[in-house]
Amino acid sequence: MKHVIALDVGGTGMKAALLAQDGSVLFEARRPTGREHGTDAVVATILDFAADLAEEGRSRFGQGPAAAGVAVPGTIDEKNGIAVFSANLGWRDLPMRKLLGERLGGLPVALGHDVRTGGLAEGRIGAGRGVGRFLFIALGTGIAGAIGIEGRIEAGAHGYGGEIGHVVVRPGGPQCGCGAKGCLETLASASAVSRAWAAASGDPAADAAACAAAVQAGDPAALAVWHQAVDALADGIVLAQSLLDPSTVIVGGGLAEAGDTLFTPLRAAVAERLTFQMPPKVVPAMLKDTAASLGAGLLAWDLLSMEVTA
Repeated sequence: MKHVIALDVGGTGMKAALLAQDGSVLFEARRPTGREHGTDAVVATILDFAADLAEEGRSRFGQGPAAAGVAVPGTIDEKNGIAVFSANLGWRDLPMRKLLGERLGGLPVALGHDVRTGGLAEGRIGAGRGVGRFLFIALGTGIAGAIGIEGRIEAGAHGYGGEIGHVVVRPGGPQCGCGAKGCLETLASASAVSRAWAAASGDPAADAAACAAAVQAGDPAALAVWHQAVDALADGIVLAQSLLDPSTVIVGGGLAEAGDTLFTPLRAAVAERLTFQMPPKVVPAMLKDTAASLGAGLLAWDLLSMEVTA
C-alpha cells in the first residue's frame, strides 16, 4: 500500500505514523526525543526513527514510503527546509529536509511548523473538516495558532502567521518571553493558569488541571483565576475575528482538555464582546496530540501531488 512517513518532533517526545493518502493511519509509534543528550543526539534520534519507520513500511506493505513529512517546533524556513531555531531542542539553521532526505535514500521530504501542521490536520480531517476558513489555537505551555483557508494554512510573508499568543491583550501586563508585555499567552496559556493558580492557592505544585478541577468544585479563588484567563482568550479571539473573519475557531492543547469548563464561559465571553462581527463557532480540537504528526503526513502527500502536477 502506498504510504508516507509522518513525524512530529516535540520537546520531550516524538509521535509518528505511516499515513495512507486518505489520511488513515496505517501504523503508529512514539519515542523520546532525548534532548538531555544534546542537539547532535536529538538529530541522530530523529533520523534513526525515520529510517526505522521506512523499514516498518517495507516490512508491512512490501514497499517503502513515497515521501516523508516532519513537523518541528520553533522557527523554520519551510521553503528551504531549514529548522532555523528551537530553544527547546538547541539547534540553529539545521538543514532538516536535506538530512532526512539523505538518510531516507533521496525520498522527498516536507518540513512544517508543529502548530501549523496540527492546524492543517484539524482543518482537513479533524474539527475543521469542510470549513473554508478557520483559526486553530493551541493552548499549551504557550499559545500558538494557525490560519486555515480553503484546505491550506496561511504561514504569512515571513512564516509567523497565526501567532495569536503574541497579540497584546493587556497593554503593560505580564512580561512575555518574546519581549512584549501583556501578550495573550502570558494570561491564558496552561502555564499562565498554572502560575496564577499556584499563587492563589498557595500550593507551588498546583497546575492548570488542578485549577479546572477547583473551578468545577466552585472554588471562588479558582473561578477568579479561570475567568481572568477566559476573558483574555475571548479578547484575543474577538481581535482575530475582526481581522480574519473565520467561521470556526478550533481550540486545542492541554487547557482545552477542561472541556465545558473552558468552552461554556469562553463561548459566552466571545458572544458578549462581538458587535458587528459574525460570531464564529468555538469548538474543541478533535485530533489531540496526534494533530501535528498527521499534519506532517498531509504535507508529505501535498509534496507528492505538487511533483505530479509540476
